[in-house]
Amino acid sequence: MFEHSENPRVYGLPPGADFPARLVDGLLGRTSGTQPEALARVTILVNTRRMQRRIKYLFSIGKPRLLPRIGLVTDLDALVPDADLPPSLPQLRRKLEISALVGKLLEAEPEIAPRSAVVALTESLLALIDEMQGEGLAPEALLDLDTGDLTGHWERSLKFLSIVRSYTTAAGREFLDPEARRLCAAELLQDSWDTRPPQDPIIVAGSTGSRGITAQVMRAVARLPQGAVVLPGFDFEMPEPVFLSLTDQANASKGVEDHPQYRFAKFLTALELSPKQVPCWHGVDNRKSRNQLISLSLRPAPVTGQWLSEGPKLGDLSERTSGLTLVEAPDPKSESVAIAIALRQAINLNQTAALITPDRTLGRRVAAALKRWDVVPDDSAGRPLALTAPGRFLRLVANLAGKPADPIDLIAALKHPLAVSGQNDRGPHLRLTRELELYLRKSGSVTVLPEIIASFSKTRSESETAWCVWLASWLENVASPGGSTFGAHFAHHINAAEALASGGTDGAGELW
Repeated sequence: MFEHSENPRVYGLPPGADFPARLVDGLLGRTSGTQPEALARVTILVNTRRMQRRIKYLFSIGKPRLLPRIGLVTDLDALVPDADLPPSLPQLRRKLEISALVGKLLEAEPEIAPRSAVVALTESLLALIDEMQGEGLAPEALLDLDTGDLTGHWERSLKFLSIVRSYTTAAGREFLDPEARRLCAAELLQDSWDTRPPQDPIIVAGSTGSRGITAQVMRAVARLPQGAVVLPGFDFEMPEPVFLSLTDQANASKGVEDHPQYRFAKFLTALELSPKQVPCWHGVDNRKSRNQLISLSLRPAPVTGQWLSEGPKLGDLSERTSGLTLVEAPDPKSESVAIAIALRQAINLNQTAALITPDRTLGRRVAAALKRWDVVPDDSAGRPLALTAPGRFLRLVANLAGKPADPIDLIAALKHPLAVSGQNDRGPHLRLTRELELYLRKSGSVTVLPEIIASFSKTRSESETAWCVWLASWLENVASPGGSTFGAHFAHHINAAEALASGGTDGAGELW
């Protein structure tokens, strides 16, 4: 499919391009007039499952055809199925192992951080370990850092970071960390391709190479006889000297690593390619005038002054910014409503619109605002487990575990749709819950003990008294200590949740 090239094969698509559509169009154009199975021999590696679904959909439009294999660039097991690697360490077990080490350190060195910081420190250590393993760095690399005048602070930090070394060098481990396993798989894959390079086309598309392992796979693919890398959002308007300066060590202290094109510059430098050797994958840049403005506005710090000389050459900026709107919202609610209105307007115009944001809270606010028009957006990030109905229910039960029940938490748990969902008499349950709520308000109870439930049941009928007895028994059980181990606490939590969901009958209601 690709002509012979002495250099690694790298393409790009400009900012603003419909990347999946242009990728598919370019691939169909390159396989046009070939045998029907030519497209089926192609392997496409993308960076997200959403991109994977989108490309599959675009290929399915039009006449019937054999489809290429479309996988994830992070799923290296599919590329090296015969690799004899230890299994990946489960995330929960990994967190518990690190938190145990952090807890022991804080007991021995309480001046480092309070005991309440165990969870936060565990998360930060896990992120550090993943980044170091992904870049192939040994724990000893921490000792070589230039700390300048921070010697005292760094000595305290090293005590904390010593956990990284003790964890990664632990003997007798039958599992590998996810990033360490991916690194091993990437090295095996590269060794395999160096020995027997595949002759069928392999394309890595949509990845920036921000992670070390992914960049390693991208470099290996670019060097294959029929391999290619298609970079998204590649700035074809940036002058070559400016582009090359992004990887200049003299500019390392000037913040150039934060530039959007830095990863591309680093990737091309590793392949000994210049930006002029990166052709456009397919089509023309329909937003060239705007991309020229964006490229100039994002010049790195050492050459920011080029605005003064090159800015006037852009001419009238109104045409280049046509269709752009700046909204300075006074508060988060106004921000989400403004975005929802823009999305709703796009629907009225029969257009496709997308909200791109790393703020998951903002995304949920916009989705809630769209509900007033019965619009349900397709959220590529999915819905957090804790915000699903079972997740909320389990959190409500967790709020009651191991302590006397708070009235607000108890009523919220009893009113949840999954509470007493295993029987047909949910109506009486809700009625008694409302009456109990009024009783607690009148009595001014700070906590809800079984004795208070017994007092509430004195003037009740036989069936209502049975409900009160069940609730008092459940409260006593959920408030009792769950045990000294995590497994015991977990089992205690699940049993309490299932008991509340079933309403005293067998099973777990509609919880699962």
